[in-house]
Amino acid sequence: MAVWSLICSVLLGAAVAVKSPLGGVALVTGTVCGLLNAFLTMRGNEHLLEHRSVGVFVLSSILRLGVFAIVPVEFALHGPPWTIGAYFLGFFMPLGLYTVLVARAVRTG
Repeated sequence: MAVWSLICSVLLGAAVAVKSPLGGVALVTGTVCGLLNAFLTMRGNEHLLEHRSVGVFVLSSILRLGVFAIVPVEFALHGPPWTIGAYFLGFFMPLGLYTVLVARAVRTG
């Protein structure tokens, strides 16, 4: 999922960069942040199961949301407003590709 997400985002980001270099960077950055968020979420879930520390899990979730929500605002402040959309397209690309890959695996058995 991570490799396919990066490949897709780099290709799509290069196409967007023709129109706006910052838009292409926002898309690729969104994908990297989406992958980091997914991996940090998985690690947080594992930690929650191992240690039963709900407070730490909630705090880490809030911090993660705060950090990943600040990034697209920075793109919009320094470029066109639509870069927020490019960022979130990249951010949710790993989740979308994961859904497609799981659906394909379920269908094929």
